[in-house]
Amino acid sequence: MKKILVIGGGSIGARHVRCFQKTERATVVLCETNDGLRQRIVDSYALPQSFESLDDALDEHFDGAVICTPAPLHVPMARRLVDRRIATLIEKPLSISVTGISELQAEVRAYQTPVSVAYVMRQHPALIEMKKAVDSEVFGRPVQIAYMGGQHFPFYRPAYREIYYTKHETGGGAIQDALTHVMNAAEWIVGPVTRLIADAEHCVLDGVDVEDTVHVITRHGVVLGAFCMNQHQPVNESRLTVMCERGAVRFEGHRHRWLTSSEPNGLWRVEQEFSLERDDLFVSQANGFLDQIADGAAPVCTLEESVQTLKVNLAALESVRTEKWVKI
Repeated sequence: MKKILVIGGGSIGARHVRCFQKTERATVVLCETNDGLRQRIVDSYALPQSFESLDDALDEHFDGAVICTPAPLHVPMARRLVDRRIATLIEKPLSISVTGISELQAEVRAYQTPVSVAYVMRQHPALIEMKKAVDSEVFGRPVQIAYMGGQHFPFYRPAYREIYYTKHETGGGAIQDALTHVMNAAEWIVGPVTRLIADAEHCVLDGVDVEDTVHVITRHGVVLGAFCMNQHQPVNESRLTVMCERGAVRFEGHRHRWLTSSEPNGLWRVEQEFSLERDDLFVSQANGFLDQIADGAAPVCTLEESVQTLKVNLAALESVRTEKWVKI
């Protein structure tokens, strides 16, 4: 059993507490500054220990820690944990700026501390299988990637007006909160974004000013990309399609399946469909992190890959402001 410290007791922190417990491989404790919230989570999940500050927590020994605080705190907290040789899982986005990133990378290299970033789409079995098909070039090399999706954000996060989501400075808005997952997955499949142009607007969500609707055109080297997302449509739907020289593959997140098409004027063929509950990907993520600690397994999303996706986030925000292409 590994001792895991979850830092931050918001909704994602509570999910990590629950999902690490579900692995049956970890003893989970919590660090949360809000007394009432901390006690509710301790009582809900029968936690054996909790702390009201990171200073207090770091007087103890932990095998690993999960950072679930607002994005501006991620890198400073990660540096403190890495300095103590504590394996670290950092929630997305990695940060809201590149400040402290190079120092964190240097410390990770120097101390050889296991670090990964929680881009949980990489745990989806359908996306994993679709990536294998793209990597095999069974349909030739990829030439285009396209995403279309959205969901009713208030349904899933009814307290969105009261959390980090309300400001870019705390990691809010559709680009940093939601599209970043898709961009990270796309870069995993067809390679890093090299330049982009973005358009975004606050269209619907009540009580906030940050963008809830985003369009981004990308280049991943020679691969062309287009991404369209909103956080207010009634239906929850997510489709990521990769067009190759001799066919196409598609991931449908809302249906937990992947498909292929190779015949002109043909239909999509379902390759695999999976039965998943909402926590399942996070349990897989927790197991992957525990494997990283116990066996030296490779991180599902490396620090370097998440730095690249952070640069995409920042470039998209810059492009919206300037209405220009941005190189990465």
